[in-house]
Amino acid sequence: MSSKSEVFSSRWGMLLAMLGMAIGTGNIWRFPRIAASNGGGSFLVAWVVFLLAWSVPLIILEFAMGKATRQGAVGSFVKTLGPGFAWMGAWIAFVATAIMFYYSVVMGWTIRFFVGTLTGEVPGATPSAFWDSFHSTPGAVVTHFVAMGMALFVVSRGVRGIETAAKVLIPSLVGLVLVLAIRAITLPGATEGLAFLFTPNLAELANYEIWIQALTQNAWDTGAGWGLILTYAIYMRANEDTALNAFVIGFGNNSMSLLAGIMVLCTVFSTMPDAASEIVGAGNEGLTFIWVPQLFAQIPGGRFFQALFFLALVFAAWTSLVAMIEMASRVLMDLGLERGRALTLVGVAGLLFGIPSALRLGFFQNQDWVWGVALMLSGFFFAFAVLRYGVTKWRETFINQDDSDVRIGAWWDWAIRLVAVEAVVLAGWWLWSARGADFRATWTLFSAYNVGSVVIQFALVVGVLLLLNRRLATAVSERPPLTPGD
Repeated sequence: MSSKSEVFSSRWGMLLAMLGMAIGTGNIWRFPRIAASNGGGSFLVAWVVFLLAWSVPLIILEFAMGKATRQGAVGSFVKTLGPGFAWMGAWIAFVATAIMFYYSVVMGWTIRFFVGTLTGEVPGATPSAFWDSFHSTPGAVVTHFVAMGMALFVVSRGVRGIETAAKVLIPSLVGLVLVLAIRAITLPGATEGLAFLFTPNLAELANYEIWIQALTQNAWDTGAGWGLILTYAIYMRANEDTALNAFVIGFGNNSMSLLAGIMVLCTVFSTMPDAASEIVGAGNEGLTFIWVPQLFAQIPGGRFFQALFFLALVFAAWTSLVAMIEMASRVLMDLGLERGRALTLVGVAGLLFGIPSALRLGFFQNQDWVWGVALMLSGFFFAFAVLRYGVTKWRETFINQDDSDVRIGAWWDWAIRLVAVEAVVLAGWWLWSARGADFRATWTLFSAYNVGSVVIQFALVVGVLLLLNRRLATAVSERPPLTPGD
């Protein structure tokens, strides 16, 4: 396991890989919609607060845990809490993997719309025509397979392959989004979009839903608490700092979200101001695959900029999918499998279990919702692990090391305590919001959006992981951790 191929060659390469993990479709297709639906500038205030109260503390934690244990989620929890808690690490790994099954489908959509833009198929004669003729069809399965193949190819090259891909894709992604944002702010009427996005109405901050949505956006678009950062941190060089890197990742990720917000909202206010509420209320898929093509059709050179938009989405989804595949493969390697076999198992599972989401079969339509809520529990488990270990002891032992560029103070101890509370509140709120008019009627498994669908699936997974706990703990304990050099 100890190999120079299993370590990032430089801090720059590591940071680009980390940014690739963090920057995904949630930054580009979800942030503009959520910001616009929750007061624009008012939302930004709460969003920045939770960047510091959720994302950065968890990113620091994952950096330190991955670097200290040199094992994936299961091995890290065994080393931190003992063999009785292997199931917690397995939960974190399972949740991110379950999201991978849907995420590859989303990447497939972006690929198809990029190709459709190049061929002139998008936009069609009617706004939703192309989208309706594509999603939930065998064509969506094909693009899902293409997306998985692209990501598997990168991961098959090992850590250096991930680093090389990030060095190409992330600068390209940043450049594409910058070009699109600059084009958007030069459109007539774009200043109204900027004013909406950056002018807070402080009275709106009394609305608790703005805070809930801001916390949710941080949880879903930074990758904090997913186990992905922990996985990449395994491959850090021994003398790398954790705290400074964490701040770079957090603020870099959210900067991309802001650029995406500028790009979309300035275009909306310039081209279709009367339809702004309808556009932002169309959902992630509706905004991205139905309305965005209509927006670009209204501006000079729209087809060119539309191609850049969907290419940016492909790059964002690609780098995040790579991280999910590497995370799942790393756990299997910690359990004793060689990289090639681990990657094969993850790849086959991803290809097969993505098909129901691509075709939108039955309750599989709700998997992004179910495991999106589960991420809150993952964040709680990370906080719980450090609190049980001793939060101050953890900080001084694993974060503030001799080669640290930035020393983290006692504020982090309280931030981790707050993360644990935030995770419980957020998961509770999402479940409560899905309760329905008749609470008893929402306790079913085969339904797209209800309490029972989430709780039952959670209970099934936790039950299986508890049964496997001893085997998982034994397997990771017998496997020597990765020991990269300086």
